[in-house]
Amino acid sequence: MTALVGYQARGGVATVTLDSPANRNALSVRLLGELERALDRALADEGVRVIVLTGAGPVFCSGADLKEQAPAPDARPHDAPVTASFPGVMSLIWDSPKPVICRLNGTARAGGLGLVAACDFAIAPDSATFAFSEVRLGVVPAMISVTVLRRVEPRAAAEYFLTGEVFGAARAAEIGLLTRAVPAGDLDATVEHYAGMLLRGGPEALAITKQLVRTVPSLPVEEGMRRMAELSAQRFTSPEGQEGIRAFMEKRPASWIPRDEPAAPSQT
Repeated sequence: MTALVGYQARGGVATVTLDSPANRNALSVRLLGELERALDRALADEGVRVIVLTGAGPVFCSGADLKEQAPAPDARPHDAPVTASFPGVMSLIWDSPKPVICRLNGTARAGGLGLVAACDFAIAPDSATFAFSEVRLGVVPAMISVTVLRRVEPRAAAEYFLTGEVFGAARAAEIGLLTRAVPAGDLDATVEHYAGMLLRGGPEALAITKQLVRTVPSLPVEEGMRRMAELSAQRFTSPEGQEGIRAFMEKRPASWIPRDEPAAPSQT
């Protein structure tokens, strides 16, 4: 049986590819199962520092496989196969201690945008289009709202959730759904640039910093200052922090930078 999700690891980067172009990489139960296993594999591999999620063919992901969304005869009325497995996959990406870059090979719709929003970075060709098409089918963008509403501006979320209107990559970047929209010819170079920069960061520091971005804004100022002062001291004296400082002083790559892949230029 042909795999629906591809996996390749090289130079500290694991590339996970949705590979079901015949149905526009729709989120079937089987594809989601394979995607979950590929993500687990990348997270368990100590040699993998960055995960890139992409797709095969002209579409990144068209959303849930509608052919599978009818409940089984003996199921409860509210059961639907993709609904059962999709939250776990999005949580794996969202909670990943390793940075995840979404390399959109093309258009994304509905559930596919939940994957995009779950990733730390999302890079798309400027020709790609997007739509939250659920309401036009009489359903709602329920599960994906958990990640999307943490990325997209509230007014824009209301506009596109409620209308189902198609919008372009430039607009997607403007409202926070994408990190960047670039010419198609620059897509791979842009993804490689971000991956190279991430490989320079300490693994523990990256995982902690991911959490800072999400939690610090909600802290009261005084509490935030106190907790972050403690964390800063811990990191400066940690083995990883001390190795990073020594590497900087000795003008050498830190021990966590993969040796088989050229490091991105320093941006300090």
